Amino acid sequence: MLRINNIKMPLNADVEELRRIAAEKLGCSAADLHNFKVAKKSVDARNKQNVHFVYSIDCEPQVPVVCDKDVEQLLPEEKLVFDLPDDGVRTVVVGSGPAGMFAGIALAEAGLRPIILERGADVDARQKIVETFWKIGKLDTETNVQFGEGGAGTFSDGKLMSGIKKDKFTAKVMQELYAAGAPAEILYLAKPHIGTDNLRLVVRNIRKKIEALGGEYRFNHCLEDLIIKDSRLQGIKVRCGVEAYELEATRLFLAIGHSARDTFEMLHRAGVHMEQKPFSVGARIEHKQADINRAQYGAAAKSPYLGAADYKMAVHLPNGRSVYTFCMCPGGTVVAAASEKGRVVTNGMSEFARAGENANAALLVGVGEADFASPHPLAGMYFQRKLEERAFALGGGDYRAPAQLAGDFLHSKASVGGGSVVPSYAPAVNWSDFGALYPAEIAEAMRAGLAEMGKKLRGFDAPDAVLTGVETRSSSPVRIVRNETMQSNIKGLYPCGEGAGYAGGITSSAADALKVVYSLSK
Repeated sequence: MLRINNIKMPLNADVEELRRIAAEKLGCSAADLHNFKVAKKSVDARNKQNVHFVYSIDCEPQVPVVCDKDVEQLLPEEKLVFDLPDDGVRTVVVGSGPAGMFAGIALAEAGLRPIILERGADVDARQKIVETFWKIGKLDTETNVQFGEGGAGTFSDGKLMSGIKKDKFTAKVMQELYAAGAPAEILYLAKPHIGTDNLRLVVRNIRKKIEALGGEYRFNHCLEDLIIKDSRLQGIKVRCGVEAYELEATRLFLAIGHSARDTFEMLHRAGVHMEQKPFSVGARIEHKQADINRAQYGAAAKSPYLGAADYKMAVHLPNGRSVYTFCMCPGGTVVAAASEKGRVVTNGMSEFARAGENANAALLVGVGEADFASPHPLAGMYFQRKLEERAFALGGGDYRAPAQLAGDFLHSKASVGGGSVVPSYAPAVNWSDFGALYPAEIAEAMRAGLAEMGKKLRGFDAPDAVLTGVETRSSSPVRIVRNETMQSNIKGLYPCGEGAGYAGGITSSAADALKVVYSLSK
């Protein structure tokens, strides 16, 4: 199998034209290319006068061909096989986000019939509970945007980009997501996404696969404590409503996500080694998607072959602070993502079509121990809580979110109303002054970053762009330390995924869980 890279094609080119160009590069006829498929597709919009697609193609030529620097020989894909020892005690997974689901898949494929504990509801019940919160501000602290089947990623854009190099683990993640109902394009797009509407189907089908292989889901069951003897896990205590029970467990995969703060506190009390991890805080920024399309694609913005444009920017300030955009949601909405009473949190979400009027992204500033003013392992978590409490108060104390126009924010002036960009956050926003929300150093960094990004992307710092706060859950504020055997200092406890501090996002969290399970292979 050969891969032909860097094939530049006009936006309206079809598959037959792509096949012809690929054959021309190899010096053969199109009919000689068997098993022809698109391996990668991306948009090159650096020149607004010549926006085009760039492809990589996989094929098996049936005749000798000419190979140049853009052609590479592909090795057969390595198939992952999970062959794990069975000590007779069912393995437990805590959490059903990306890490929990994929730990569950691997364990089930190994025949270990895992028990997956999820503190929140199944995805269908969860959808109704979350929509109720968005409509009337009635928060369920166990089932919300952070907790429930699929984890926080279920209510997101469903991005599948990863900072890690594609390997056998990430390849399995993509194949499993596709098999569970994700669109086929996730297998080749340079910036794949599933969309929150498709994610609900995907997580439901992954559950069905795990159950068909002997696994068991227990919804509304929350990990309460660890039972430890001689630094080895013996079992766990679980709460289900007002009831509690003990469960024997000698292997526990901890995939709790970045927002299980009560669980972090329990682990710290239990003596599990944890440490601070830098993360980022800020706000969601919204623009009209049509304006982002024009800024990115120029005259090609109206092309039917291009979807909603995205962006990704970073600024490194002279004082050492970094400001960047994160989790950009084209054609999406800003969502209420609180998981604790009396606190406001925002996040971004898009459906697969990305057809909403607004674009949004997190505008974030990196923070660390100097901001937390404490070396305590959970100091970052407590820092998050303080910001969320301020946002709740500034929003009016009823889960409305504080919002400010970008122009007012840049001039340290309170906003009293909106402009052409209508905030998408529900239940509603309360126009405010972010000077009362962030520490001065963070606010100044956000202002400087916003102004610099306006020079990179036309209109990004437009006066009527809307900032909605507060964004605090960009990543986990802690790292649960694990050793070369992938265990914590408590034998039998395997931290994995984003909550444990080893990943960020759907793909890397799922891949990390697969790596941890695979490390146990015989």
